[in-house]
Amino acid sequence: MYDLNDTIVAVSSPNSQEGVIIRMTGPRTVEICEQIFSPRISNKTNGLITGSIAVDDELRVDAKLYMTFGPSSYTGDDVAEIHIHTNASVTEALMRDLLGQRFGAPLRMAGPGEFTARAYLNGKIDLAQAEAVNEVVVSSNKFQLDAAEKLLSGRLAEATSKVRSAMMDCLSLIEAGLDFSGEDIEFITRSEAIRALAGIKKELEQLLSASISYESVIDLPAVGIAGAPNAGKSSLLNKLLGKARSIVSHERRTTRDVLTGLLTLAHCRCVLFDCAGLTRCSMLDARDSILDELAQQAAIEALRNSFVVLFCVDLSKEDWSEDFSIRQLVEPQVLIPVATKADLLSEEILANRLVGLNNLFAAEFLPTSAVTGVGLEQLRDRIDKKLIELVVGSGSEGQVAERASGVALTARHRQAVTEAIESVSSAINESKAGNDEVTAMMLRAAYQAISDIEQQHIDERILDRIFSRFCIGK
Repeated sequence: MYDLNDTIVAVSSPNSQEGVIIRMTGPRTVEICEQIFSPRISNKTNGLITGSIAVDDELRVDAKLYMTFGPSSYTGDDVAEIHIHTNASVTEALMRDLLGQRFGAPLRMAGPGEFTARAYLNGKIDLAQAEAVNEVVVSSNKFQLDAAEKLLSGRLAEATSKVRSAMMDCLSLIEAGLDFSGEDIEFITRSEAIRALAGIKKELEQLLSASISYESVIDLPAVGIAGAPNAGKSSLLNKLLGKARSIVSHERRTTRDVLTGLLTLAHCRCVLFDCAGLTRCSMLDARDSILDELAQQAAIEALRNSFVVLFCVDLSKEDWSEDFSIRQLVEPQVLIPVATKADLLSEEILANRLVGLNNLFAAEFLPTSAVTGVGLEQLRDRIDKKLIELVVGSGSEGQVAERASGVALTARHRQAVTEAIESVSSAINESKAGNDEVTAMMLRAAYQAISDIEQQHIDERILDRIFSRFCIGK
């Protein structure tokens, strides 16, 4: 596990040729900084010092030193952040020097998440907040970031504190009754205990139902573009991404590979991809090349694994029988019908074509044009809305907003709450059967399960598993 007597150091900024942040914490932090930084640290005042740092015996570079002294620092120990504008070679030389024998007992390279682990072990944050730090760093969409910020601010601790208090109140009364079982004193009736336990169970169930799973917001969802060859898929991909990611051609089957790009929407980001145009059958005719067959298989597999599929149909065509057959190959979680090439038709013909298209597919197609941009903002909004529903659930706008604003639970949190619900359910059954001692035992088990979410004394293997997901330097 972690040795709090070590002084640790790590590069805590992304790779850059312009700016680097080196973070250090531990009992020797001030001593080391006084040897390598000029001017000297004159007092124990938190703040910024501008000067220079010795990379080695011959080289000094301009630097800024941010000092925060324990116990008011992030980790609870003295913390130094060295900010330098330099290149990777200088950074490597400085790290070699810090990790070498120049300063007597060498500093140690920080492990993944060790700065945050120290904050947890020193009582600066609880375990749920520690996990939230990593979620803030790796968040890829608004929901994940919002959820992580709520955890970091202690929202989960607030939610569990209330239910733990109710558990302890009920447990105290039940155990007091057991202690004075020989006396004619009744601290809580059996019916009152059952009502109290039922209320606790309801609170826990609401915590689960009103929350969203972190796992549902961590990975970037995939949004695929499907349709017949030359349906305007590549043009749509390029227009939505704002760059030429896919080859556009009037020739059929120009796209063979699955081409991807990162699409940023109002509330989240997703992986948008275009793949080979589909044909009437899931396998191509024997006369087609093996490359076309492989492209077809890859396209179907990619679309099958997508969160959302944009199904494109060329409005300028008069016969959509091929498109109707192809639609049967696509079975996504969510499908958004898109009518492409709207710019090629007059308003009157466009309206008539849309009616026919909607009737044939029994769906409402959105008319778009990759040339003029018509309908693209509405399409982005539809994709965004569908992804929101997939992450936080469907329902009215108010219901979705309520779930999105709720506490997000990691798999570990959800397991703890689920175990608590099961224990409380058992306590209710035992109370109804008149087994007060077992009732108290099960309620204690529920209390312990909820306490495990943020308690300070927890199995080291669990801590290792939690912090191993962090970046080094965080």
